[in-house]
Amino acid sequence: MPYFVDIGGAPANEDCAQLGQTPDFDALNKLEVLTYKYAIIARYGSPPPGCRLSGLANRHDFGTYVTLVLHVENELDEAVRTYAEAVEEGLGTWLEAGFRAPVNYDDATPTQVHSDPSEILISAFHVTRPGADGRFPVADFETLHTNLAAAFPDEAAVARARLTKAATA
Repeated sequence: MPYFVDIGGAPANEDCAQLGQTPDFDALNKLEVLTYKYAIIARYGSPPPGCRLSGLANRHDFGTYVTLVLHVENELDEAVRTYAEAVEEGLGTWLEAGFRAPVNYDDATPTQVHSDPSEILISAFHVTRPGADGRFPVADFETLHTNLAAAFPDEAAVARARLTKAATA
């Protein structure tokens, strides 16, 4: 029987857009959910066949907000069950997946760090990249970088090209 797991709008211990309070809430909420999807993929890999990550609109008295959900279509598949169990708690922080927060809430007015989805991914590739010797400075970065590269090969290529250009400049 199909079901979904609501993972949330952003990592649990991070600031995020607040319905009815944050200026430009809709755009910031969608950006955070998209970034959260990328972060979940970095941490746990792409969903196996039989499930998928997407945004889900939730209606509230103050309006509609979006959260990231895992749609499970084949709960009998062991890979799907394992993936669902892994992602159901979500993340505590952006850094757990090698990401910067897409929105900065330090001031009264939230500011987007990156608004382009490709730039969000490229930034994560740069954060989790291996050193010049091919080794990762943090062991966990290898998993994050590998999962992202498998899911987003075009952005991985752009990130590598930028690093190469910067090293030769």
